[in-house]
Amino acid sequence: MDKKTSAILSYALGWLTGIIFLFLGKHDPDVKFHASQSIVFFGAVSVLNIVLSIVGSLLGALGILFSLTGLVVAVFTVVVWIMAMVQANNTGGVRAALPLVGKFTTPYADRLANSIN
Repeated sequence: MDKKTSAILSYALGWLTGIIFLFLGKHDPDVKFHASQSIVFFGAVSVLNIVLSIVGSLLGALGILFSLTGLVVAVFTVVVWIMAMVQANNTGGVRAALPLVGKFTTPYADRLANSIN
């Protein structure tokens, strides 16, 4: 599979395809980077959604605020997801930080990508 396709598919199913392509593309540093970004971003979003759900369910009527926050997070996640796949397509799979959140995810993605040989 070529670099561009691997980079795009790294984001296709969030952290799940990130894990798959982290190992499938372990000989290509750009694919490893995209896969690592997918794991870091979508993993963090998954944890945030779990926390919002738990706290929201414990707060009763006040939990609606956490539900609305969860909705905002979901919309933001879809926007970043689409932008990430478009960017991976436009760059030909070359290493590129995630739009909007790359400043936060890149250091962790670098560390994760470099830990896989």
